[in-house]
Amino acid sequence: MSIVKINVLTVPAEQREVLEQRFASRAGAVEGSDGFEWFELLRPVEGTDQYLVYTRWRSEEDFQAWMNGSMKAAHGGGGEGGGERPKPAASGSTLWSFEVVQQASPKN
Repeated sequence: MSIVKINVLTVPAEQREVLEQRFASRAGAVEGSDGFEWFELLRPVEGTDQYLVYTRWRSEEDFQAWMNGSMKAAHGGGGEGGGERPKPAASGSTLWSFEVVQQASPKN
């Protein structure tokens, strides 16, 4: 079965739009990765300032290959054209990991 990675991002209210725009501009960046199955950016509705970045992968090895490959390249270095990288929109991040042990889909 698949594995799920949930990145919990603490995002101050004044940075929410920045975070969402950054994710929108990266559309397609992970979708071509080997073993990638699903992505969702979840906005908090009430009671928290934490966004959830949900990804599902075929295996831990596929996730690690993405982390050490295209994700690392996209988040490292000095940004486009060697300029300075923009200030992070999130003030904190925690990665949760899960194995999928059961799943269901809608009945047709």
